[in-house]
Amino acid sequence: MIDFLRELHFAAPLWFLGFLLVPALWFLQLREGAKSSLVFSSLSILGSLGSKPKLRPGGFSLLLFSLALMACFTALARPQHRETYTARKASGIDILLTLDLSESMNIGDFLPPQSRRPIPRVEAAKLVLKPFIRNRPNDRMGLVVFSGQPYPVCPLTLDHTWLQQSIDRVQINDIAEQGTAIGSAIAASSTRLDARDSKSKIIVLITDGASNSGKLSPEQAAELAAELKIKIYPIAIGTEDGRVGRNVMAIPRQEFDVETLQEIAQITGGEFFRARDFTALQETFASIDKLEKSEARVSSTVQSLDFYPWVCGVAALLAFAALTTQALSLPPQP
Repeated sequence: MIDFLRELHFAAPLWFLGFLLVPALWFLQLREGAKSSLVFSSLSILGSLGSKPKLRPGGFSLLLFSLALMACFTALARPQHRETYTARKASGIDILLTLDLSESMNIGDFLPPQSRRPIPRVEAAKLVLKPFIRNRPNDRMGLVVFSGQPYPVCPLTLDHTWLQQSIDRVQINDIAEQGTAIGSAIAASSTRLDARDSKSKIIVLITDGASNSGKLSPEQAAELAAELKIKIYPIAIGTEDGRVGRNVMAIPRQEFDVETLQEIAQITGGEFFRARDFTALQETFASIDKLEKSEARVSSTVQSLDFYPWVCGVAALLAFAALTTQALSLPPQP
């Protein structure tokens, strides 16, 4: 009911000013009329002795007539139920998010604002990806995760709610084969982008280590992506001392392969980013958002359903009831 009232509109609301006639009618009805200049005596009142007195003629019929008049003005105001249908068209920019799920992404060295303790790198990436996705509603986006091998999680889609749910579900160790196969991840992402006819194809590569597995090197994969006119934005995520301390025994120290990631960006015409903390990670995605502008193409269709014929029917019924009540209330003629 609340949703129905929210979508209720009036095409000509100025007709509601006619409601001001209703108080005027009641004022005229209750006002005492002019007295007759000649008074005739009559004994007809004696004939009503012993009979049950009737209500004052026109009392209830005036109420019905007032409601009928209000219904008429409501019909003239043309009540409508409007439903707006919005159709979004893809901007022509396809973005494939490629997220590293290797064991090192579980290192907790990112401290989000208003957080009391650091969170794992993969969770920090998830937090920053969500507003990035939300700010680009007209871009087709998808998700590929990788460790020792790539795995497609979500195809390119405009259903960003499904994409964000897919991001929430991925976890470290979802892929049995461990390692960091950056080249294979780029190749898998490029294959999915190549199947689309888009004006701009982008891979956002989020990783924290050097490529140490896979049959294809990152440089070879980047050259293949460049041939397909795909730009890659590599993001090296993680603090410099993230592998030191309590994690050093579980995860051997491994330096970031910044040079390879920079070369990937250079080959494909993208840009390399280094995120050493949570704020830098947020700024990285803000920069990518500015670099890849998308044009919003949204078309809206409004469908209106008029209710004035039904209101006219109610007004006719009320007017008929008012006339009937008035006729039954008239005193009998002598």
